[in-house]
Amino acid sequence: VQLQASGGGSVQAGGSLRLSCTSSDATLEKFGVGWFRQAPGKEREFVASIRWTGGTTEYADSVKGRFTVARDYSKNTVSLRMRNLKPDDTAVYYCAAEQHYCAGAACALLSTYDYWGQGTQVTVSS
Repeated sequence: VQLQASGGGSVQAGGSLRLSCTSSDATLEKFGVGWFRQAPGKEREFVASIRWTGGTTEYADSVKGRFTVARDYSKNTVSLRMRNLKPDDTAVYYCAAEQHYCAGAACALLSTYDYWGQGTQVTVSS
């Protein structure tokens, strides 16, 4: 399964970005999809996820109320809409996919995901 993450860029604090995760060889609606990020010198951390059933989402506390993850079935994409961005959101963002039908806290674990995209850089300046 090949995943492509896109949509990163440089914005000022308070700005918005919309990341997209798509696949050229898999139907993403059959997978749970997670977004993770990794800042320089830090471990990769969970950001948000949407279950394979499509409707249930989970978010890291640091992004709740600011980020929204959603599916676009017609485009075979999972988006991460990010608002009110902060300098601490600066990181490389990765999308990942799983077919273990994760639920709850399991969806926040890196080890749950079998397939990873290449990452897209998000830089937020103060």
